[in-house]
Amino acid sequence: MQVRNATQPLPKAPWSEPGARWSARRVLMHIIAETAQHAGHADIIRESLDGAKTMG
Repeated sequence: MQVRNATQPLPKAPWSEPGARWSARRVLMHIIAETAQHAGHADIIRESLDGAKTMG
C-alpha cells in the first residue's frame, strides 16, 4: 500500500504559519538535518575538550 501526499498539521507555534502542514518526507528531512547539525556541535565541543580533531 502506497500513501501519497500524506501530511501532518504543524503544532501552533510563533514560527509556523497558521494551518501549515508538512509531508512525511519533509519531516524526515528536517529530522536528519537537525541531527546532523547537533552532531556537528557535539563534535566541536568534544574537540575543544580533548584537543583531538576527527577531520583534517
